[in-house]
Amino acid sequence: MPDGFVTPKPATIRNIGALIEAGLADNHTRAVLDAVAARYAIAIPPALAALITAPDDPIGLQFIPHPGELTVAPHELADPVADEALSPIPGIVHRYPDRALLKPLLACPVYCRFCFRREQVGPEGGLLTDAELETAFGYLGGQTGIREVILTGGDPLILSPRRLSFILNRLSKISNIEVLRIHTRAPIADPALVTDALADALDIKTPLFIALHANHSSELTPAVQMALEKLQRRGIPILGQTVLLAGVNDSEAALGELFRAMLRARIKPYYLHQLDAAPGTARFHVSPERGREILANLRGKISGTALPTYIYDRPGGLGKIPL
Repeated sequence: MPDGFVTPKPATIRNIGALIEAGLADNHTRAVLDAVAARYAIAIPPALAALITAPDDPIGLQFIPHPGELTVAPHELADPVADEALSPIPGIVHRYPDRALLKPLLACPVYCRFCFRREQVGPEGGLLTDAELETAFGYLGGQTGIREVILTGGDPLILSPRRLSFILNRLSKISNIEVLRIHTRAPIADPALVTDALADALDIKTPLFIALHANHSSELTPAVQMALEKLQRRGIPILGQTVLLAGVNDSEAALGELFRAMLRARIKPYYLHQLDAAPGTARFHVSPERGREILANLRGKISGTALPTYIYDRPGGLGKIPL
């Protein structure tokens, strides 16, 4: 390699051509995959692409587009948990009396092929405007029964530290809000996003929890653990959220190792989600009976601290129930 030559950094895969070039898709299926990409966003950052050994391995299944995404089963819904019906103003979802979601953006660093918001999120998801944010803050302060605000989206941790700090500090000044939570995939999608500046923005007086979405133990790489340590050193507790997915983690071995890996990374397994019936996701479905069986078989074989609550978010905005 010539002196002074800089190897270009791998780019996030955002289209079918890049997938084919990376050896993660077959040119023979390009037409149908282009149709999938036209409907649902694609983004596979280098950190995740490096973990994929085949399109049908536990990581590839989660992020590589599949022709089955264009087949919508009769029970599948564009908005399976009724976010839109329960959104009184842009950016707010108010499902439970004491909690509300704030969605400051609808873009993510990676797009999961099973996402229940797959009809809403994408690179054009954009940000709430300053005026929309102010209206959201006003709503959260006016609904005095709200004690907890969950930042989600999209992924709030791809916001700039300045923007995120502004939002968190404004929320902290609302007298009825006691706890904040951020749901994210960003530390796994791109550990480099968790900079010291971002960690400093999260270091606030109001109790703040991070809920990290991880579905397979191989996602918790040393780089991810180093990123999480930046948050943990600032006293931010991290909870683990997992979706039960066929071919990804629907076995005692896979889930057991994931939950152990979470504990090793100082993540408390919090929720195991039954798959939401979003369009084109039937290939990931695992029956609740099998989910209960897996957890029953793990009980007594792994630490009680490693066992999450198995839940189902009922269609129509009826809320979560334990399975």
